[in-house]
Amino acid sequence: MYVCICNGITDKTIRAAAADGVSSLAELTMRTGCAATCGACAEFAQQVLCEALPRNSRTFELPVFAAA
Repeated sequence: MYVCICNGITDKTIRAAAADGVSSLAELTMRTGCAATCGACAEFAQQVLCEALPRNSRTFELPVFAAA
């Protein structure tokens, strides 16, 4: 099923990215473009990614800096 309509990213694409080592939404966005346009899919994309990750993997989110 499509997760990111704007960029044509499916759940299979997200699961394949997880299998290739993607472990955060930020990295998923950089590699696939998922959630990069409007962001409406970000929460669902994160959920699909988390479900696809091995149970023993640890994720490290990239820090987000607030505008000064």
